[in-house]
Formats: sequence, C-alpha cells, structure tokens
Amino acid sequence: MLKSDATPARKTMGAPDGSPVPKDNKRTQVVAGFLRHIEPAGPGAEPAIAEGAVIDQTPSLDVTPAPEPAQSNAAARPAGEIELKLLVDADRMAHFNAAPVIAANARNKGSRKHLKSVYYDTPERLLRRNGLSLRVRQSGARFVQTVKTDAVDDPLRRGEWEASVPSLAPDLALAMPFIPEKLRSHLEAHPLEAVFTADIHRHARMIDLPSGTVEIAFDQGELTAGHRSLPVSEIELELKSGAASTIYEIASLLAEQGAVKPSIRTKSARGFDLAADKPPAARRPRKLRLDASVALDQAFATILRSCFLHLLQSLPAAEDGRNPEGVHQLRVSLRRLRSALDLMRSVGALSNLDALRSEAKWLAQDLSAARDWDVFQLETLPTIATACPSVAGFDALGRAAAGRQSDAYRKAHHALADRRCAVFLIGLGNWIETRGWRNGVAAEDLGQLAEPAVNFAQRILSAQHAKVLKRGRRFKSLPAEELHRVRLATKRLRYLSEFLLPLFADRKSARKFSRRLAGLQEELGAFNDMAVTASLLDGLGAEPDSAIAAAAIAGWQARASVGVQPSLQSTWRDFTAARVPWSSLN
Repeated sequence: MLKSDATPARKTMGAPDGSPVPKDNKRTQVVAGFLRHIEPAGPGAEPAIAEGAVIDQTPSLDVTPAPEPAQSNAAARPAGEIELKLLVDADRMAHFNAAPVIAANARNKGSRKHLKSVYYDTPERLLRRNGLSLRVRQSGARFVQTVKTDAVDDPLRRGEWEASVPSLAPDLALAMPFIPEKLRSHLEAHPLEAVFTADIHRHARMIDLPSGTVEIAFDQGELTAGHRSLPVSEIELELKSGAASTIYEIASLLAEQGAVKPSIRTKSARGFDLAADKPPAARRPRKLRLDASVALDQAFATILRSCFLHLLQSLPAAEDGRNPEGVHQLRVSLRRLRSALDLMRSVGALSNLDALRSEAKWLAQDLSAARDWDVFQLETLPTIATACPSVAGFDALGRAAAGRQSDAYRKAHHALADRRCAVFLIGLGNWIETRGWRNGVAAEDLGQLAEPAVNFAQRILSAQHAKVLKRGRRFKSLPAEELHRVRLATKRLRYLSEFLLPLFADRKSARKFSRRLAGLQEELGAFNDMAVTASLLDGLGAEPDSAIAAAAIAGWQARASVGVQPSLQSTWRDFTAARVPWSSLN
C-alpha cells in the first residue's frame, strides 16, 4: 500500500478561498486527508493500492462496511460508488419524487442542497484520457475534492475517493496517491485548469427496502463550459447498503410512473464533451479477463456484465446521432448480448432468457437500417465516386440516400425513446445482478454452474469450430448463399471466442487463432456488404439523375467480388490451418 502523502507542500491553484471545513459527522472518518464513507465502502477486505497501479474497482454484489485502517497515517483504501442514473424530463421531476415506492419507503422528506462543482484537468486532458476525473464540489461552507475512475468491467461500479479541501481550488498532493505513477510527473509539471462547472440543485432522500438502502437524488441544473451550456435533469440511485439489485428494483418501479432513460454516463463525461463541443464517444468493448480456474456461474456473470456495460456505454452516442459509430457499437453490443444468451442455452432452459433475447433482437432490428445507410453514405458511395470522377449522378444519389438515412435514424431514435427499451435495460440489469439464470436451471443441471468454466469452453468452442469447418467444405466452389451461412457460423465463433478464449490466454496459440478468425470474419463481412449495397440500391437509382451512378456502384462491386475471391480463399486456408487453443495438445 502507498505511504501517505500527508505532509508535502500542497500544490493548489488560485481560487476564491472557502470557509474552514466543518468536522465530519459520524458516517465519515478522515484517513490521510481523505474522507472515507463508512456505509457505502467496498466489500470485505479491500485490496491495497499498489504503487503506480490503476485501480479497477469492482465490488461484489453486496455492500458491507470496510475494515478500519491499521494505522492512522495509512493512505485511504479504495472506496467506490454503485450507481445508476435515470434521465427524465425536467417538468416530470416532482411526479417521480412523489412515486409510491418513495412515498412508502423514504425515511423522511430528505435534504435539499445547492451543489457547485468545478472539474479540472490538464490542457491536454491527461486525466480524462486515462479514465480519471478530478472535481471540487462546494455545498454550503464545505469543499470536497473527489477523484473518480471510469467503469471498467461493471456498469454500476466506479472507484471514488474524497478529501476535504479549504476552497474550490484542487489539492493535487491529496489526489496523487490515487493517480497512476506514470501520470504523476506529468501532472506535477503541467498545471491543472478548470474545464467546466456544474450548478445542481439536489433533493436527496434515503429509501429503505428489504433488499437494501439506496440514496435517491433528484438533480436539476446546468453544466457550463465557456459560452456553451447543457441542462441536467436526472435521478441518481446510489447504493448505500445491501444488494445492488435494489437499484434496479427501484428503477423498475419508477419506470412505471413515466418515461425514464437508464444511463451510466457521468456529469463529468457530459461536461468534457460539452467543453470540447464533441458528440458522446462510442467505445469498443474491453477485452474480457477470466481466470482459468473460474467457475461457470462467475464466467456467465462476467460475460454478461461486459455485454451490458458495452450496451450502456454505446447508448448516448447512438441517441445523439452525430457520431455514426454510436449506432454501430450499439448494434455490436446487442449482437454480443444475444450471443452470450445463446451460449447460456447450453446449460438448459433458463429463466427469462428467451424474453431478453427477443427484446435485444427487436432493438437491433430497428437500428440495422441506420447502420446500413451510414456505411453506404460514408464508405461505399464516396469511395466509388472518387474512383469514377467521370460518372455523373453521384451527388443526386447521395441526396436520395440521405433521405433514406434520415428516415432510418428516426426509426432508431423512436425505438431508443420507447418505454419498451428502458424496461428492457432495467430488467436486463436486474437479471444479471441477481444472477437470474440460476432460477431456471433444472436441479440435475445446476451442478454445471459450479464446474470450471474451462471445461464448458472446450466443449462449446470445439462444437462451433467444427460447424464452421463443416459449412466451409469445398470452400472454393461455394455459392453466395452458402458463403453467407459460413459467415454466420464464423461470426458466432468469433463472439464465443471473445467470451471464452480469455480462459486460455496463457497459450501462445490463442492470439494467433484470434487473429486468423478475425481476418476470416472481416473478409466474409466485406463480401456480405456487397449484397447489402445491392439491396439498398433497389429503387434508390430510379431517378434519371442518379441511375447512372447507381449502375456504376453495382458494376464496381460486381467486379470487386471477383477480386475478393482469391483473398477470401487464402484467408480460409490460413484459418483452417490454425491450431485451436482449447485443444488438450497445447
């Protein structure tokens, strides 16, 4: 564990001084200058903070008080928050505040606070780029500095550390124990700057249910960065004790009262995007980490949380619509989720599995046209138009396609705004958090969940690999419809490999097999993209001004398909020659 930086000279920025910080109430204690919340602290014995390490804060399902530090001068152990936001219309906030679940279970009328926060970073946004945020918040005469990490493997859980400071100016010395060592020298050499502010009026109430205690905060206000501003209207559900599923239980009851949008996007993320005048980022999923000794039940939980995190992270960009990668990553997250649910069928008939898969399929279908038109407008059309400058009609074809693209995005946004989507997300989160699949497993199959996941992975990967090879027999002479069947089987093997190959990560063959599988899927996907383009062109080039350009694209891709064949065949040979990493001979 890091030694405390309790006595170094503080490096602070010039800012209006605040009043002295009052003594903390009984629910907090001061450790190395950091306020440590007792009720929401992480579970059980918490890991020490390794010198220079990035903390991955992933508490277990239940929250229990953290152990007391051995010495008063020890650095604070990692705390954390378990939280979900519900975005709501500002004029409906009072309605949600009076919801039956709150009226019946709130301890009292709660507290009202005016919170003023300043978020800091270097001019190069070093903290932001490394998944960290640094904030100083004023509430009355009290100033609290907070360091937070982004969600890593779980949608609800983030690292969080707080410290009392005398003013709105940040105290970098107090933050340093929770900053990776590789970043510290840069932070010391480059002064922090205020990036944006948050001015929030909060009504906080404590809700007690049999399953746990949740602080529910009704936040309304504004984020401001220079001359730009963004309204805030959200309900924060933060677990204080008990099971994390309590958050979803309350969210589900609130969703019955009106339109809500589940979100894990922080005020920090929104503020930094506002300051940079950028749309929300669309992230690719993180690589899974599974220990080879993990039980199948825990492997399922890790895989599903990864899928759910990717889904929730993709939603803001898809809803915003300015970044085409948003819809793309949201579709990928839904395909990954459906593949994970299909994977679990191998254990038996599981509770709610079919219903969740059906909802994921519904949402994905309403996104597919938007993604197809994005690819056509951003890749296919400009590439061929540039290569064929003498062909007329590409501009007219682009305008016609833009109309179809707008229609497709309206359909996608309608689906995302539908109450059905919110109910699906909340239900999915609750099913994962409570490990609801256990409820539907027959008694004779329940033992499988306790077995090593590696045994299950060997069976599943072997079966799907054999299916790909079977469908690809006489690959060189396969017609287009058979290549499509090979592509679907390959895609399923790709997702299964992403989920299960981390169990074999110590084998050298794992990386090579993954590369060759990815290459095959990419080649087959490119071949399929041509078929998608042909379907989009049907009727699009009916106008005389665009008919020639449409014919040029069709001809270009027909010729390209001939050139793809040798490359595709070579990629297939490389794939079939790759050693499978789950083989006992490795």
